[in-house]
Amino acid sequence: MNLADTVEQADFRARARAFIREHAPWDQVAIARKLRFAGKPFENEADWIALSKRWQRTKHEAGWACLVWPSEYGGRGLTPVENVIFQEEEGPFVELNGPFMISQGFIAPTLMAFASDEDKRRFLPAIARGENVWCQMFSEPAAGSDLAGVRLRAEKVEGGFKLNGQKLWTSGAHYAEWGMALVRTDAEAVKHKGLTMLYLDMESPGLTVRPIAELSGHAHFNEVFFDDVFVPDAQVLGGVNNGWKVALTTLMNERMTIGASTPMGFEEIFELANQPDASGARPIDSEAVRLKLADWYAKDCGVRFGVQRLLTALAEGGEPGPEASVGKLVGANTTQEIAAFGLDLLGSRALVRSEGDDPAYCFHWMFHFGALHRIEGGTDEILRNVLAERVLGLPPEIRVDKGAFKDVPSAPPAGSR
Repeated sequence: MNLADTVEQADFRARARAFIREHAPWDQVAIARKLRFAGKPFENEADWIALSKRWQRTKHEAGWACLVWPSEYGGRGLTPVENVIFQEEEGPFVELNGPFMISQGFIAPTLMAFASDEDKRRFLPAIARGENVWCQMFSEPAAGSDLAGVRLRAEKVEGGFKLNGQKLWTSGAHYAEWGMALVRTDAEAVKHKGLTMLYLDMESPGLTVRPIAELSGHAHFNEVFFDDVFVPDAQVLGGVNNGWKVALTTLMNERMTIGASTPMGFEEIFELANQPDASGARPIDSEAVRLKLADWYAKDCGVRFGVQRLLTALAEGGEPGPEASVGKLVGANTTQEIAAFGLDLLGSRALVRSEGDDPAYCFHWMFHFGALHRIEGGTDEILRNVLAERVLGLPPEIRVDKGAFKDVPSAPPAGSR
């Protein structure tokens, strides 16, 4: 792994920097910078999405969007390393990729692998232009960490399927135009074998989206209810009862994208630690604080270099594997640790609900973000299992649900405690 730019990469970086300097929405740079850990600092969510779409469209028209995608789908066929270089040069404006992270990072690779040529031409260029926002409907009330336990029923009818059930914790479903869902098509099969992946219009009759209010006051996640929602046969991805294979492709890209793109908050805590109090003393003058900062800096660097190692493997033709879980696992936990420590340093100032540029506002948001980040893309426990079994080669957990899915209980036995 070579962290220095080659001559070609240095030239690419210079051209990217020149484009961003000339075309980025500099009138909104303060807002873009605050998006990092301050929620969505707009009067309404529609303004945030509008600005993000404007910047995405500008990049696409100039050939700077979705750089690793094939050119026929709206990209340039470049390597992941060049994509990272461009994101580094975007600076605060990389936060405007938020509405498209799922569409471009999770959904698009799945469509490229399993969609028909017609659907690829229909959807991928629109995603690259920022015209279509997608959501990913996996988790359910009884199937969060155990993704293969989904119970959203897909009954075969003439011309397609009718869906009945519920999805939960669906990011961005309240503003997405399209969604991809993992459904149960065969309850007689073992649970991993009776799944099917399909996509659908989020305005489909019978589909209801209900945002979930968070402690922060905003709504990122949603409940999605299906009442006889019809999905045509042509919108199945990867074949009926082959949904687990499709889901694994999505999950690998999801964990790599989340782990590679999510900040930990080291810059924010380092800045706070250097701020003097009324007496002129700074938290960083304490050895205990410096030791904490050193630990978090090591983790921040380790995750970034791990991403670089993964990107090098991708550039050489490899695929994201279970090691992609490391960045997400370490990053999410570290974010909450940093946020909690920042609030401790602020003392009584952290007890007052603040707005704008107040550090308390930032660290409150960071703490809330860390909590949801530890759930999305696989909980801490699931990721540890993935690493233990698939990287370290440890024995898998004992499974008691290997029979037909219809016989797997969805709740504890009656009368049990």
